Amino acid sequence: MILNFERSKILNQRARKCMPGGVSSPVRSFSGVGGEAFVAARAEGPFLFDVDGNRYIDLVGSWGPMIHGHNPPEVVEAVRAAIDRGFSYGVTCETEIELCESIVESVPSCEMIRLVNSGTEACMSALRLARAVTDRDLILKFEGHYHGHADSFLINAGSGLATFGTASSAGIPETQTKSTLTIPFNSVEAVEKVFSDFGDRIAGVFLEVVTGNMGVVRPDLDFLSKLRESCDRYQSLLIFDEVMTGFRLSLAGAQGVYPIKPDLSCFGKVIGGGFPVGAYGGRRDLMEWVAPLGQMYQAGTLSGNPIGTAAGLASLNLIRKDPNLFYQKLDHAGSEWRSRLEAHISHRSYPVCVEQEGSMLSLFFCPEKPRNYREVQKTDLNRFKKFFWALLEKGVYYPPSAFESCFLSSALETSLMEQVMEASTEALDECFEAT
Repeated sequence: MILNFERSKILNQRARKCMPGGVSSPVRSFSGVGGEAFVAARAEGPFLFDVDGNRYIDLVGSWGPMIHGHNPPEVVEAVRAAIDRGFSYGVTCETEIELCESIVESVPSCEMIRLVNSGTEACMSALRLARAVTDRDLILKFEGHYHGHADSFLINAGSGLATFGTASSAGIPETQTKSTLTIPFNSVEAVEKVFSDFGDRIAGVFLEVVTGNMGVVRPDLDFLSKLRESCDRYQSLLIFDEVMTGFRLSLAGAQGVYPIKPDLSCFGKVIGGGFPVGAYGGRRDLMEWVAPLGQMYQAGTLSGNPIGTAAGLASLNLIRKDPNLFYQKLDHAGSEWRSRLEAHISHRSYPVCVEQEGSMLSLFFCPEKPRNYREVQKTDLNRFKKFFWALLEKGVYYPPSAFESCFLSSALETSLMEQVMEASTEALDECFEAT
């Protein structure tokens, strides 16, 4: 398949004149893989179509929200009905209440929910709430974990086991970096040391339970247990960022897979059904600190808007019809693809490994599965770039970054997954033969 990007190139040139890098979010520029990014024209079911007429099997799913594929009829119908009733009210609406009820019913740790407009907003608000409740200043996060682009979260660790971080973006003042501690993921030793040194100042601990923003890295259960134990001992809040994993790994998200209960949780992506919806929630005694009940102020003009909540509610209702069957199908697709890849990699002795949790999957171009960000960085970026383009030329759209996850959808029927499996093994062969 020879890809024609003629119209995409023209549109990218126009975009770069009026938009930084020609995009509204950096990864869309394909800077991680080089070459020209395609411009989308439309999407339907498991497919994405660009402006030049190329069709791709979509393994990105708008970076996670499209768990049912694109334009599922039930969600489209709910959105059209909501549009007929009005775009935004500025007061509470029924679908807003119903969406919150659905989340509370599905996630046992969440007794109350506040809707916002994005995962970033959810994490920002949960951070403020943790500081309000504990009257402490520090937060603890983990290297390679992404919780949105708020200043406190765009911090990477310096050298050493537990350090105050250094900013990973320009424009973040030193005062912010001094309030964020960063340590390696999956390190019990690092958790013990950071709490020993700073435990009485740590307001909250943020983590992606299963990471997606450095590729899929799964947690060790003893690591999660140590986090819960340390937070209880020092009265810090344990905060799960379930923006990617919420309603994707199970009806209760990652906390439905791993038996550790957080104090607060942050959501996005799937709960909006493709619209900008986020949420944070947790124990009632904590959420009652949020205005207008409590002194922690947070607000949003379009929070809980009727269009987004209608889409999100319809999306969750599709899952809740038969959650066991829904997740069995998704998990089976992910595990079958992983097994096929691992068998091929083993047969060819490629220095590549695969990590998968449910419908999230990543290939790492290094011989051993990473357990933290430092190990993720050992991946062969040049080899990954060759793999990405070889796969795209076969009509399969894999994330254009070595540090992201695939997000499978229920629209990917068995025959399409067979195409994905065949294309991905062929792409592996091509990227190694091209050496």
